[in-house]
Amino acid sequence: MVKQIFGKETDLGAFSVRRVLPHRDVRSVGPFVFFDHMGPAKFQPGEGIDVAPHPHICLATVTYLFKGAVLHRDSLGSNLEITPGDLNWMNAGHGITHSERETPAVHNSVHELDGLQLWVALPEDEEESEPAFYHVSQKDLPVIDDAGLHMRLIAGEAFGKTAPVPVKSKLYYLDVHMDAGAQLLLPGENQEGAVYVVSGSLAIDGETYDPQSFVYVAPEEIPDIVAKTDCRVMLLGGMPLGHRHLWWNFVASSKDRIEKAKADWASGNFPQIDGEDDVLPLPGRSTS
Repeated sequence: MVKQIFGKETDLGAFSVRRVLPHRDVRSVGPFVFFDHMGPAKFQPGEGIDVAPHPHICLATVTYLFKGAVLHRDSLGSNLEITPGDLNWMNAGHGITHSERETPAVHNSVHELDGLQLWVALPEDEEESEPAFYHVSQKDLPVIDDAGLHMRLIAGEAFGKTAPVPVKSKLYYLDVHMDAGAQLLLPGENQEGAVYVVSGSLAIDGETYDPQSFVYVAPEEIPDIVAKTDCRVMLLGGMPLGHRHLWWNFVASSKDRIEKAKADWASGNFPQIDGEDDVLPLPGRSTS
């Protein structure tokens, strides 16, 4: 099966987010259970990203930008700016808190934001692992060049390369620039896969897909992928981990674990970020 799914646009005021996963027709792609495209947006001085501290469990967040910059802080003490082409991989494990904001220099200027945030579910025996944070600059991610394909491996294994961040399951995630006429094979035998078009257009089995198209590819399929123009696509996939429950910022194989996380956040029983007192409340609850 090769199937296009359509993201749901959410207007957040100064910018919009397009949520592709989870989708009623495709809940996940390999271990990837969440896919958000943030922007593209252009902010005036005083506007921008300002997401207060919030919790995660039993997953890894994967942030990758095309434009702009986001200041990441977390309860492990991490405090750094994500810039285009860098990888931010945060393993939540048994529980972590992080915020996503901007430096004063960025916030007080005209600036843009365009990027992706994905969540990767953890295998059941790794759900309660120790939280960890990894930041890898663009220059340290493996590059693969071949016959009109210019690829950067963000995470996992593909085309004989392994990305530097340790992952907990079989997966791949790549940023691919294709010259017009170039052909592409998905990596990962017997793995679920997906293609997301960032710019340009390409054909998959003769069907044309334009920017913001997300195409799911079942493990048994070997689609014919050809760039119709110079284009940029994201490839993701891997081995499925089984059903996961998602509620707000929580992902887990057990509903009981989600309920515990709700109670822990409501009672303040999560690690905190030094110097940040404002937090996102549980949905449906006031901050008082």
